Amino acid sequence: MSKVRIAVIGCGSISKHRHIPEYASNPNAELVAFVDPIIERAQQFADTYGAKAYSDYETMLAEVKPDAVSVCTPNALHAPMSIAAAKAGVHVLVEKPMAVTDAEAEAMIQAAKDSGVQLMVGHNQRFMPPHVKAKQILESGVLGKVLTFRTSFGHPGPDGWSVDGANSWFFRKEEALMGAMGDLGVHKSDLIRWMLNDEVAEIGAFVGTLHKEVTQVDDNASCILRMENGAIGTLVASWTYYKGEDNSTILWCENGVMKIGTHPDDQVIVELRNGTVEKHKVGAISTNDKQESSGVVDAFLESIVNGTTPAVTGEEGRASLKVILCAFESQETGKFVSVNG
Repeated sequence: MSKVRIAVIGCGSISKHRHIPEYASNPNAELVAFVDPIIERAQQFADTYGAKAYSDYETMLAEVKPDAVSVCTPNALHAPMSIAAAKAGVHVLVEKPMAVTDAEAEAMIQAAKDSGVQLMVGHNQRFMPPHVKAKQILESGVLGKVLTFRTSFGHPGPDGWSVDGANSWFFRKEEALMGAMGDLGVHKSDLIRWMLNDEVAEIGAFVGTLHKEVTQVDDNASCILRMENGAIGTLVASWTYYKGEDNSTILWCENGVMKIGTHPDDQVIVELRNGTVEKHKVGAISTNDKQESSGVVDAFLESIVNGTTPAVTGEEGRASLKVILCAFESQETGKFVSVNG
């Protein structure tokens, strides 16, 4: 079978560290084009992979006609670029958050459906080995029902991660629209929905800017969630964990507790009420400092090659985005918000 011809739109850090090397290492993919408004960034990757460089995606779509694209651009551009690609008959892998409004997410899903192409959202937390193991343990029934939980994602912020540092688009309201919640919080809303196989029914949130002087968007959020099956818990997103980066989840269940990502070596720990303790070394959760393969690109390519439903569909991305949008509404109104009301 011929290789899937890939164009990467946006050549910043997420492309550099995740998308591009993961396509390059997959035997089913061929990198044929790179797009970035700073043409030198695109050209650098084009030279490396024998591809073409463009400063605008519309010209690239018309000239190169790739089979698939990765949309790795500022949040505000995710929807228009994804819709244009889908209308051109191109499969789309879009970074999270998939859009900045629910209407945009709906339009993206419809465009992909109308063109018969795949639309996948880059929620990589589902593929991290500790999270995969934790879901297997939950589904085994040994812990019983999840009663309460806390899930947290915090690091020092994009100023240390983005190729543009403190001048990054992440901090500009018109390009990002949302800060730590769009960057990290949406990962955790997706993770908890997937892991518990449940939807968020209601959310209350404090979302604000506490410390980042460079930002026009939120740098911290603390939320309380009630799931449809009754479990209650907290979700935290922060760009001010200057020491002690955290991507952990703890689930307190009928028969014990499961700790995920709380220990450097034992990534999943199960402590049962009968005194049994199980420790699982399954591989680390990827961090900005220590990159692991995300699994996202491989899953995307698999869906294209086999014609199967993507591992994280547009509908899934939309549901996880909606939780975050409702958190902002809760902050604005001072009230709990029904997510699907």
